[in-house]
Amino acid sequence: MTDLLRLPILLNMVRDTISDPRRGAEMVLALNLPRSALWLAFALTIVFSMILAVLVTFVLGTPEEGPLTGRTPVALGLLQGAFLFLAVHAVTHIGRIFGGTGSFEGALALITWLQFIFIVLQVLQLMVALIAPPLAAVISLLAIVLFFWLLSHFVTVLHGFTSVGQVFLMTLLSFMVILFTLSLVLSLLGLGLPTGTPT
Repeated sequence: MTDLLRLPILLNMVRDTISDPRRGAEMVLALNLPRSALWLAFALTIVFSMILAVLVTFVLGTPEEGPLTGRTPVALGLLQGAFLFLAVHAVTHIGRIFGGTGSFEGALALITWLQFIFIVLQVLQLMVALIAPPLAAVISLLAIVLFFWLLSHFVTVLHGFTSVGQVFLMTLLSFMVILFTLSLVLSLLGLGLPTGTPT
């Protein structure tokens, strides 16, 4: 278990998950981590995302316009945490509505792992942006596709579904509904919604 705290091990798991999402999801679920450990990992990914956001702003500068312009890292972290928390519940309960058998702990583990993968990708994107900025934009587009690709396989494994294609369509539709609902609520509160994939 302590091997999971070693960065090389985690990076190898990221590589294996991207190359074989189904197997990656099975590995994460097989760890059977207690809920307390899962919540700690969830919180740490949010903190890492906040630190990375500060680093990106420092290196690349603050965007002139956008829904998140002017937000503090803490506000962005809380906003992202709320979004991911909602995603965990959505993966759990929407999957069960369609006959899935996945648990809340399993959904929490997989969403947290998905977030960690995209933290790694964002670090890679930052490095590429310093060398070849146009390629960073390409990575952003590929990351969106990868997000839905991984999430679809994760949900399929978690709930014991058989068709990744059907899960992909269900995930895409559910994501759009959740995004619209959350953006409406946040707009009423005067807040912005994170754009793109969770990073």
